[in-house]
Amino acid sequence: MPPEPTGPPRREPLSREKVLRAAVALADEAGTGALSMRRLATRLGVEAMSLYHHFRNKDVILDGMVDLVFGEIELPAGGLDWQAAMRRRAVSMRGALTRHPWAISLLDSRKNPGHATLRHHDAVLGCLRSAGFSIAGAAHAIAVLDSYVYGFTLQELSLPFGSSAGLGDVAGSILEQLPRDEFPHLTEMISGLALDPGYAYPEEFDIGLGLILDGLRRQREHWR
Repeated sequence: MPPEPTGPPRREPLSREKVLRAAVALADEAGTGALSMRRLATRLGVEAMSLYHHFRNKDVILDGMVDLVFGEIELPAGGLDWQAAMRRRAVSMRGALTRHPWAISLLDSRKNPGHATLRHHDAVLGCLRSAGFSIAGAAHAIAVLDSYVYGFTLQELSLPFGSSAGLGDVAGSILEQLPRDEFPHLTEMISGLALDPGYAYPEEFDIGLGLILDGLRRQREHWR
């Protein structure tokens, strides 16, 4: 029986998707500032010139990365009430931005949006238009919803705690040093809310989202 070949294992062919997923993983770990063609090539185990067969420059890679993130966001489902659809879409977007914090500043920055990006925006517009929003009203709704999701997620990722227990530790430390007579309202909020074991900051997202959706419902008929 002839001996089996002992050469190096065959490398999986490089593809656009493989490059983009490696770029997203690299950005998840170190941000887009750490992303370069050379560093990406090293991660993939290829020469940097190999990447140029698929992408002419880093900017095109960023376009593709953003499109991958848009592809992770749940599209409005047919048959759902528009408020329920927008709520699910907002929750899904927050999840995608939490997984990929670098995307917050890039999601709407591309001049050459990909297919997933275009499909996403078209589906959201279609949901709102079907619900009776005017063209301008749909644009207003998307602007306020996206601003809220981006802003809340950015703030949440910047907080010096990641759990209710961590919030309690930070709040307790602040309260110990707080001149209570000088800052009575902060004292009241920390004592009565932040230190409550049942309080969870992430729940603020759903509360704020509900207020926005309710406001959009009431305003919808006035946008023509």
